[in-house]
Amino acid sequence: MTTYPYDEVYNSAVRLKAAFLEAESRGQWSWIAEAFYHDDAEYFCPYGGLMPVLARGVAEIAATHYGRDMEVGAAWKGWQFPITHISVNGNQIINRWVNRGPGQRADGSFYETQGVSFITYGGGGKFSSQYDLFDIVHQMGLCDELKAAGLLDPALEAQWVVPMKARIAEAVAN
Repeated sequence: MTTYPYDEVYNSAVRLKAAFLEAESRGQWSWIAEAFYHDDAEYFCPYGGLMPVLARGVAEIAATHYGRDMEVGAAWKGWQFPITHISVNGNQIINRWVNRGPGQRADGSFYETQGVSFITYGGGGKFSSQYDLFDIVHQMGLCDELKAAGLLDPALEAQWVVPMKARIAEAVAN
C-alpha cells in the first residue's frame, strides 16, 4: 500500500472541510461523493446499530450518506456540520465534527452533538473509505430540544426523526 505525503492527505481533509461549508450553503450534499471518493470507495455508518448504512461506490455514497441522510428533502436547512478537528497519521484521517442545529440556547451555546469520521486517503485527492460514528440517541434528544424551542423543521421531524425514534423504540423493546 502506498503511503502518501502528509501534506497531500491533510490538504484533502481541509478541502473536505471547505466542501461541507459549501454544501451547507447550497443545501445540496450529494456532489461531495464524486468530488472526494474513489469509484470503488466504501462508506459505513452504523447509526447506533439501528440503521447500518454500507455504501459501495460513488453512486451509493451519493444516494445514501450524502443524499438521503444529509439532504432529507433539504430539511437540514439551517443546520451546520462543521469539522472541528483534523488528525492525520499516514493515510488515515480522523475528523471530529458536530451536528449543529439552528439557533442557539439562551446561554449562547449551540444545539449540537459530536461525531467522528475515520477516513482512509486513497490518492489523487480522494478517499477510499470512511467510517462514521455518532450517538444517535443523543441526536434524537437534541431534536426534541430543538422542537421544544420551535426550531425543528417539520419535514426533518417527519422524514428522519420520527422513523429513527421508532427504530430506537423497537431496538429497546427487543
